[in-house]
Amino acid sequence: MKLSKHIAKITAAVAGAVALGTIATATTANADSIYTVQSGDTLSGISYKFGHDLTFVDTLASSNNIANKNLIYVGQKLVIKDDGEVAPATQEEIATLPSSNGTNQTQATTQQQSAASQTQAAGQQQSSAATTQSANAAATSYTSGVSGSDAAAKAWIAARESGGSYTATNGQYIGKYQLSASYLNGDYSAANQERVADQYVASRYGSWTAAQAFWQSHGWY
Repeated sequence: MKLSKHIAKITAAVAGAVALGTIATATTANADSIYTVQSGDTLSGISYKFGHDLTFVDTLASSNNIANKNLIYVGQKLVIKDDGEVAPATQEEIATLPSSNGTNQTQATTQQQSAASQTQAAGQQQSSAATTQSANAAATSYTSGVSGSDAAAKAWIAARESGGSYTATNGQYIGKYQLSASYLNGDYSAANQERVADQYVASRYGSWTAAQAFWQSHGWY
């Protein structure tokens, strides 16, 4: 259809409406609705959701105050018009037009977020459990690295201090090597007693044989 004929038809239609006493106003089509931008949305994607021709996205973006067709924001309100136009919604349109997102879409988004949160929580619980198990394993098992004369000196001191008993106590001194409760930090397990005793002797005397020599001279170590 030629443009002149198209304009003539529009003029005739308006004139007819005025003649009949009808006020000719621009109204929003019944199919117009408000769409709230979701995470991951694009103008072309939104148009596709509503079955519109994607070739109009560039034109619509430039003619409807969307400066960058690749830049829309989560939560932004857009009008989806019956003819495929996508435009920023005015406050009046937001107040009067129905939402096109739909309950199902909102529920699906909520369910996806909930599932993601549950997956993350499960992963954190598994990680925490693995860390706890690793810590427990380290606390309940310990292999002393001392051998030879050092091992003999260690056994000698243990016999003098407690008779080799992990449960022996003498005031603030506890266990097989009669270590201070503050050194054991509340963990009186056999593994921790062995570990802390090795650490204490290594830092204070350098070796169990040196610790034994000191004990023999002073009656304690």
